[in-house]
Amino acid sequence: MSRLSHSETHMVHRIGWLRAAVLGANDGIVSTASLVVGVAAAGSGRPEVLIAGLAGLVAGAMSMAAGEYVSVSSQTDAENADLARERAELAETPEAELEELTQIYQARGLDRDLAEQVAAQLTDRDALGAHARDELGISETVVARPLQAAAVSAMTFAVGAAAPLIVALLAPPTQIVAFVAGATLLALALLGGLGASAGGAGLARGALRVTFWGALAMGATAAVGALFGVTVG
Repeated sequence: MSRLSHSETHMVHRIGWLRAAVLGANDGIVSTASLVVGVAAAGSGRPEVLIAGLAGLVAGAMSMAAGEYVSVSSQTDAENADLARERAELAETPEAELEELTQIYQARGLDRDLAEQVAAQLTDRDALGAHARDELGISETVVARPLQAAAVSAMTFAVGAAAPLIVALLAPPTQIVAFVAGATLLALALLGGLGASAGGAGLARGALRVTFWGALAMGATAAVGALFGVTVG
Protein backbone atom coordinates (compact mmCIF):
# COMPACT_ATOMS: atom_id res chain seq x y z
CA MET A 1 0.00 0.00 0.00
CA SER A 2 1.53 3.30 -1.12
CA ARG A 3 1.76 6.30 1.13
CA LEU A 4 0.05 9.38 -0.19
CA SER A 5 1.58 12.77 0.51
CA HIS A 6 0.40 16.25 -0.31
CA SER A 7 1.70 19.74 0.22
CA GLU A 8 -0.17 22.25 2.36
CA THR A 9 0.19 26.01 2.48
CA HIS A 10 -0.54 27.52 5.88
CA MET A 11 -0.81 31.19 6.79
CA VAL A 12 0.26 31.12 10.43
CA HIS A 13 3.95 31.61 9.60
CA ARG A 14 3.04 35.06 8.26
CA ILE A 15 1.57 36.31 11.52
CA GLY A 16 4.68 38.14 12.71
CA TRP A 17 5.19 40.43 9.74
CA LEU A 18 1.60 40.43 8.41
CA ARG A 19 0.14 41.93 11.57
CA ALA A 20 2.79 44.66 11.62
CA ALA A 21 2.39 45.36 7.90
CA VAL A 22 -1.40 45.62 7.95
CA LEU A 23 -1.36 47.71 11.12
CA GLY A 24 1.30 50.05 9.76
CA ALA A 25 -0.31 50.58 6.37
CA ASN A 26 -3.79 50.98 7.82
CA ASP A 27 -2.61 53.46 10.44
CA GLY A 28 -0.61 55.39 7.83
CA ILE A 29 -3.58 55.76 5.52
CA VAL A 30 -6.17 56.49 8.20
CA SER A 31 -4.18 58.86 10.42
CA THR A 32 -2.68 60.88 7.56
CA ALA A 33 -5.90 61.03 5.58
CA SER A 34 -7.79 62.07 8.71
CA LEU A 35 -5.20 64.75 9.41
CA VAL A 36 -5.35 66.04 5.84
CA VAL A 37 -9.16 66.03 5.83
CA GLY A 38 -9.33 67.76 9.20
CA VAL A 39 -6.88 70.52 8.24
CA ALA A 40 -8.52 71.00 4.83
CA ALA A 41 -11.99 71.12 6.38
CA ALA A 42 -10.75 73.88 8.68
CA GLY A 43 -10.23 76.07 5.62
CA SER A 44 -6.45 75.75 5.27
CA GLY A 45 -4.80 75.98 1.86
CA ARG A 46 -2.94 73.22 0.04
CA PRO A 47 0.55 74.13 1.42
CA GLU A 48 -0.66 73.96 5.02
CA VAL A 49 -2.46 70.69 4.33
CA LEU A 50 0.63 69.11 2.75
CA ILE A 51 2.95 70.30 5.52
CA ALA A 52 0.62 68.89 8.17
CA GLY A 53 0.33 65.62 6.29
CA LEU A 54 4.08 65.28 5.77
CA ALA A 55 4.74 65.98 9.44
CA GLY A 56 2.17 63.33 10.30
CA LEU A 57 3.88 60.85 7.99
CA VAL A 58 7.32 61.31 9.55
CA ALA A 59 6.09 61.38 13.14
CA GLY A 60 3.74 58.46 12.60
CA ALA A 61 6.36 56.23 10.96
CA MET A 62 8.81 56.86 13.79
CA SER A 63 6.10 56.32 16.38
CA MET A 64 5.00 53.05 14.77
CA ALA A 65 8.58 51.75 14.65
CA ALA A 66 9.23 52.64 18.28
CA GLY A 67 5.89 51.31 19.48
CA GLU A 68 6.22 48.01 17.64
CA TYR A 69 9.80 47.52 18.80
CA VAL A 70 8.95 48.19 22.44
CA SER A 71 5.79 46.07 22.48
CA VAL A 72 7.29 43.11 20.61
CA SER A 73 10.48 43.33 22.71
CA SER A 74 8.31 43.07 25.81
CA GLN A 75 6.77 39.92 24.38
CA THR A 76 10.23 38.54 23.61
CA ASP A 77 11.40 39.30 27.15
CA ALA A 78 8.42 37.44 28.58
CA GLU A 79 9.03 34.45 26.31
CA ASN A 80 12.75 34.33 27.21
CA ALA A 81 11.92 34.54 30.93
CA ASP A 82 9.48 31.63 30.62
CA LEU A 83 12.03 29.57 28.67
CA ALA A 84 14.72 30.25 31.29
CA ARG A 85 12.35 29.16 34.05
CA GLU A 86 11.41 26.03 32.14
CA ARG A 87 15.08 25.21 31.48
CA ALA A 88 15.81 25.44 35.20
CA GLU A 89 12.83 23.24 36.10
CA LEU A 90 13.92 20.61 33.60
CA ALA A 91 17.35 20.52 35.22
CA GLU A 92 16.05 20.44 38.80
CA THR A 93 12.88 18.31 38.57
CA PRO A 94 12.94 16.30 35.31
CA GLU A 95 10.46 13.68 36.59
CA ALA A 96 7.87 16.31 37.47
CA GLU A 97 8.32 17.97 34.09
CA LEU A 98 7.90 14.64 32.32
CA GLU A 99 4.68 14.03 34.24
CA GLU A 100 3.50 17.54 33.37
CA LEU A 101 4.05 16.86 29.67
CA THR A 102 2.28 13.51 29.97
CA GLN A 103 -0.78 15.14 31.50
CA ILE A 104 -0.84 17.73 28.73
CA TYR A 105 -1.07 14.98 26.12
CA GLN A 106 -3.67 13.12 28.15
CA ALA A 107 -5.78 16.28 28.24
CA ARG A 108 -5.54 16.41 24.44
CA GLY A 109 -7.03 12.95 24.09
CA LEU A 110 -4.25 10.37 24.37
CA ASP A 111 -4.57 7.47 26.79
CA ARG A 112 -2.13 7.31 29.70
CA ASP A 113 0.30 4.77 28.21
CA LEU A 114 0.54 6.51 24.85
CA ALA A 115 0.85 9.93 26.50
CA GLU A 116 3.77 8.63 28.58
CA GLN A 117 5.48 7.24 25.48
CA VAL A 118 5.04 10.47 23.52
CA ALA A 119 6.23 12.60 26.42
CA ALA A 120 9.30 10.40 26.97
CA GLN A 121 10.29 10.37 23.29
CA LEU A 122 9.85 14.11 22.86
CA THR A 123 11.76 14.74 26.08
CA ASP A 124 14.65 12.59 24.88
CA ARG A 125 14.76 14.46 21.60
CA ASP A 126 14.25 18.05 22.78
CA ALA A 127 12.80 18.53 26.25
CA LEU A 128 12.85 22.33 26.23
CA GLY A 129 11.37 22.51 22.75
CA ALA A 130 8.53 20.17 23.73
CA HIS A 131 7.66 22.19 26.82
CA ALA A 132 8.01 25.50 24.98
CA ARG A 133 5.63 24.35 22.27
CA ASP A 134 3.09 22.28 24.20
CA GLU A 135 3.13 23.91 27.63
CA LEU A 136 3.98 27.55 26.88
CA GLY A 137 2.69 27.86 23.31
CA ILE A 138 6.00 29.22 22.00
CA SER A 139 7.23 28.06 18.59
CA GLU A 140 9.48 29.32 15.81
CA THR A 141 6.43 29.89 13.63
CA VAL A 142 5.02 32.69 15.77
CA VAL A 143 8.10 33.82 17.68
CA ALA A 144 8.31 37.57 18.25
CA ARG A 145 10.89 39.51 16.17
CA PRO A 146 11.12 43.14 17.37
CA LEU A 147 13.35 44.54 14.61
CA GLN A 148 11.28 42.93 11.87
CA ALA A 149 8.04 44.28 13.34
CA ALA A 150 9.51 47.78 13.76
CA ALA A 151 10.93 47.97 10.23
CA VAL A 152 7.79 46.59 8.58
CA SER A 153 5.51 48.91 10.55
CA ALA A 154 7.55 52.03 9.74
CA MET A 155 7.83 51.24 6.03
CA THR A 156 4.21 50.30 5.53
CA PHE A 157 3.06 53.33 7.54
CA ALA A 158 5.09 55.63 5.27
CA VAL A 159 3.75 53.96 2.13
CA GLY A 160 0.18 54.16 3.39
CA ALA A 161 0.56 57.78 4.49
CA ALA A 162 1.98 58.78 1.11
CA ALA A 163 -1.28 57.88 -0.67
CA PRO A 164 -3.51 60.64 0.79
CA LEU A 165 -0.66 63.15 0.46
CA ILE A 166 -0.33 62.45 -3.26
CA VAL A 167 -4.07 62.82 -3.70
CA ALA A 168 -4.04 66.10 -1.75
CA LEU A 169 -1.22 67.36 -3.98
CA LEU A 170 -3.09 66.55 -7.18
CA ALA A 171 -6.68 67.35 -6.17
CA PRO A 172 -8.33 70.72 -6.94
CA PRO A 173 -7.73 73.05 -3.95
CA THR A 174 -11.43 73.38 -3.18
CA GLN A 175 -12.08 69.61 -3.36
CA ILE A 176 -9.22 68.19 -1.32
CA VAL A 177 -11.56 66.77 1.33
CA ALA A 178 -13.73 64.91 -1.18
CA PHE A 179 -10.85 63.57 -3.24
CA VAL A 180 -8.80 62.44 -0.23
CA ALA A 181 -11.80 60.83 1.45
CA GLY A 182 -12.80 58.92 -1.68
CA ALA A 183 -9.28 57.76 -2.47
CA THR A 184 -8.70 56.76 1.14
CA LEU A 185 -11.82 54.60 1.31
CA LEU A 186 -10.75 52.87 -1.91
CA ALA A 187 -7.21 52.34 -0.59
CA LEU A 188 -8.52 50.96 2.69
CA ALA A 189 -10.82 48.55 0.87
CA LEU A 190 -7.89 47.29 -1.20
CA LEU A 191 -5.67 47.03 1.87
CA GLY A 192 -8.30 45.15 3.83
CA GLY A 193 -8.82 42.75 0.95
CA LEU A 194 -5.10 42.15 0.44
CA GLY A 195 -4.49 41.66 4.16
CA ALA A 196 -7.35 39.21 4.40
CA SER A 197 -6.11 37.34 1.33
CA ALA A 198 -2.57 37.10 2.70
CA GLY A 199 -3.97 35.75 5.95
CA GLY A 200 -6.30 33.30 4.24
CA ALA A 201 -9.54 35.09 5.23
CA GLY A 202 -12.46 36.40 3.17
CA LEU A 203 -11.80 39.46 0.97
CA ALA A 204 -15.16 41.19 1.50
CA ARG A 205 -15.07 40.93 5.27
CA GLY A 206 -11.50 42.22 5.46
CA ALA A 207 -12.24 45.15 3.17
CA LEU A 208 -15.44 46.10 5.01
CA ARG A 209 -13.99 46.20 8.52
CA VAL A 210 -11.00 48.32 7.50
CA THR A 211 -13.07 50.74 5.42
CA PHE A 212 -15.67 51.24 8.15
CA TRP A 213 -13.17 52.38 10.78
CA GLY A 214 -11.32 54.56 8.30
CA ALA A 215 -14.53 56.33 7.30
CA LEU A 216 -15.40 56.85 10.96
CA ALA A 217 -12.00 58.39 11.70
CA MET A 218 -12.12 60.76 8.72
CA GLY A 219 -15.67 61.79 9.54
CA ALA A 220 -14.69 62.65 13.11
CA THR A 221 -11.66 64.75 12.14
CA ALA A 222 -13.58 66.50 9.36
CA ALA A 223 -16.24 67.46 11.88
CA VAL A 224 -13.60 68.83 14.26
CA GLY A 225 -11.95 70.78 11.47
CA ALA A 226 -15.23 72.25 10.26
CA LEU A 227 -16.29 73.10 13.82
CA PHE A 228 -13.15 74.95 14.87
CA GLY A 229 -11.73 76.05 11.54
CA VAL A 230 -12.07 79.39 9.81
CA THR A 231 -12.39 79.98 6.12
CA VAL A 232 -9.53 81.94 4.60
CA GLY A 233 -10.35 84.17 1.70
